[in-house]
Amino acid sequence: MTWTFTSDLEAYLAAAGPAAAARPVSNTLLLTVADALVRRGPGAYGAAAPFFGWWTGADGAVAGGLLCTPPFPMVLGVVPGEAVRALGAALATEPLLAGAHGINARRPDAEVLAEAWGRPSRVAEEIRLYRLDGLLAPDPAPPGRARTATEADLPLLLEWVTAFHAEADVPGAASEVVLRDRISYGGVLLWEDGQRPVSLAAFSRPVGSACRVGPVYTPPGLRGRGYAAGVTHAASEAAYAAGASEVLLFTDLANPTSNGVYLRLGYTPVEDRAEIVPA
Repeated sequence: MTWTFTSDLEAYLAAAGPAAAARPVSNTLLLTVADALVRRGPGAYGAAAPFFGWWTGADGAVAGGLLCTPPFPMVLGVVPGEAVRALGAALATEPLLAGAHGINARRPDAEVLAEAWGRPSRVAEEIRLYRLDGLLAPDPAPPGRARTATEADLPLLLEWVTAFHAEADVPGAASEVVLRDRISYGGVLLWEDGQRPVSLAAFSRPVGSACRVGPVYTPPGLRGRGYAAGVTHAASEAAYAAGASEVLLFTDLANPTSNGVYLRLGYTPVEDRAEIVPA
């Protein structure tokens, strides 16, 4: 039983890709980030080189993996308990893992890794993964309608997604390359009220059977009017139309408003994750 670590994306996909794809809901981050690296290259998330890992069990089968795209935290997918404990030990000895600025893992796994990390740490964020289990229309319905964003909307999208990153403490500004890619497959929707854009929701390309809604953003002065529910409902429908059979999203557990919105739209909790960073 052992971890293998590498900076070779092709080797990671060959070894860990099938195990990640076998659990497309819980492994959604592994799948979408790897897909972005394949499409846009190793610099898709920043200048630092990404790295990867996979766990091989006693039977010789790969049972899960991890990846990291600095400056974002290392993401651990679904792995057995013994793999989590072994990863905790490797945090002190594996040179590639020294490049991790934090750890994003299922909450019980994050607690084990935080204790094993050997440095003061704190929980930066607790997030909940939801999957759509029967889409429900917003009630009451917000005024306005959804439309698919186009290239002409790019300046507004850059402004709003940059504001979302700042509010959510996501590293870096909005990426024009990412937004152009999402526009190309209809992956960004705007909610308009009186022909004025008032809210935004995007969704990732379907990878296997699943895709993920996010970000969802409404400017502060326009909140509380149901626009986020309307545009999230529209984005969820569009994700199904794009070929996904599993539509997912993450929420910050510290934001009860957004969690309530998604529950009312038919999303149900799957699991909680925690992001651990140096204290």
